[in-house]
Amino acid sequence: MPQKISIIPLGGCREIGNNMIVIESKKDIIILDSGVLFPEDDDFGYELIIPDISYLVERKKKIRGIIFSHGHEDHIGAVPFLLERINPPLFGTDLTMGLIKSKLEDAGLIDRARLKTVNHRSKLILGDFELDFCHVNHSIPGAVATRIKTPVGYIVYTGDYKFDQTPVNTGQTDYQKLSDWGKEGIRVLLGDSTNAEREGHSLSERVVAQNIEEGFKLINGRIIVATFSTNIHRIQHIISAARKTGRKVAVAGRSMFNTIQVAADLGYLDIPPGLLITLDEANKMEPGNIVLLMTGSQGEYGAALTRLSRGDHRDMEIKPGDTVFMSASPIPGNEKAIGNTINRLYSLGAEVIYNGMLDIHASGHACQEEIKLMINLTGPDYLVPVHGEFRHLFHHAQLARQAGVPVQNILIPDNGQKIDVFPKRVKMGNKIEVNKTLIEGYRVCDNGKEILGERKKMARQGYINILMFVNKNGELKNKPVIISRGFTSNRDSRELLKKVKEKVQKLIEEFQNNRHGDPADLKSRVNYEVNNLIYDKLKRAPLITPFIIQVNQDRR
Repeated sequence: MPQKISIIPLGGCREIGNNMIVIESKKDIIILDSGVLFPEDDDFGYELIIPDISYLVERKKKIRGIIFSHGHEDHIGAVPFLLERINPPLFGTDLTMGLIKSKLEDAGLIDRARLKTVNHRSKLILGDFELDFCHVNHSIPGAVATRIKTPVGYIVYTGDYKFDQTPVNTGQTDYQKLSDWGKEGIRVLLGDSTNAEREGHSLSERVVAQNIEEGFKLINGRIIVATFSTNIHRIQHIISAARKTGRKVAVAGRSMFNTIQVAADLGYLDIPPGLLITLDEANKMEPGNIVLLMTGSQGEYGAALTRLSRGDHRDMEIKPGDTVFMSASPIPGNEKAIGNTINRLYSLGAEVIYNGMLDIHASGHACQEEIKLMINLTGPDYLVPVHGEFRHLFHHAQLARQAGVPVQNILIPDNGQKIDVFPKRVKMGNKIEVNKTLIEGYRVCDNGKEILGERKKMARQGYINILMFVNKNGELKNKPVIISRGFTSNRDSRELLKKVKEKVQKLIEEFQNNRHGDPADLKSRVNYEVNNLIYDKLKRAPLITPFIIQVNQDRR
């Protein structure tokens, strides 16, 4: 049988976030990134979604390491949850590893982690795989593309990247190395698709820095800036603009504070002594002397700006005369939450500057001309678009065709879809089952899919609990209790619940006449019959949960 390498996206395909790609040979596995996905409004109480790693748990003895492209949450956020089930070495640049270390310290897992720092000149050998790296521009320092030498040829993973001609505090993407990689031959390019719909080139961070500074100069009142906690370049722009306009900076939000501390310790942020102050100190100063820096640019429910907009932040409140900068573009799916936050801020008297009003955000992802440049520099035999919803992957595929990649050599995957790389061909392989892994608090919900389904049903249809009682001899009593919430009005429910109770009493009587009946069968029958009764009357299907409860004496 010919040698084969399998590429398996476990997350990040046909979705924004959750990035994780497995590269597997017969003997070894390496993993590219391990990110999270932030749920939409209708995910009913779950804070995070992470990739399904069941496939990896079954093969954990083969895993030689996780290699991180950069330090954003959608690429590193799942690490604390993974280390409890698999514990391979972790590789990344210094800032990436600093952010991961901070996460693991918070989770109490740092003692078991094996952290290995690399840079764009490093070379690694991990089993069947040899890796080297290339510096790329992104909205956080330390981003790298990764080349993997495999028994069947080179695979290149771009990670998140852009080609910024005037970057701030970092060099340009290494065109020469990408070109050299292309000359040596690349079988498969795994390319970032996030901005594949956007024409032209991405905006330079230097333009954003200038606009933020000019904006600060024009504002007399308090300034509030919301951005991603790991957008180090943007944070530096805000700090620099505050210094030049005579303002102090107060940071709100633990994730933002931790990131600033890690980046400053590693020399990626230049913060003049005395510039950072506490929120208590900021509240005592004149508004025109303050910049508040916080999370919440995506309307995240628990983020500082979102809580401010709802009026439930314990340390701050929005005041007339405040100006809020939303220094981030909406992640697909977050538009409604962002819009609601902006509306609430306006209603409290704030002025809001957001996407499209002023160039105060530059995407860290390549636009169409940059994507074509990446393809032309690397010259891959095959392209696999990753990182994006299906429309982004589709447009990336169209750009690859324009750049000369044959249509039959462009493979658009789904999560769990194996791409098998042979010495002379690349093709779609088997598909493995992958599900959402849901995080509630700091807990992985192993049966999260089932619980999520129940929560959705309760939220949309309501619920009915049916309590049936047995005495100490196991005899069922025929006076059930019906408890309902959220599926019909009180006036309608009284008559309907009376019929439900009559139906349950009848089923209990039938059950008692069958002396050898199984209580589990009764519960199933009650569920089925009550469901049918309610659907016939209301065309709705609330969550119905029958309970059999033992009591010490007969209910009267």
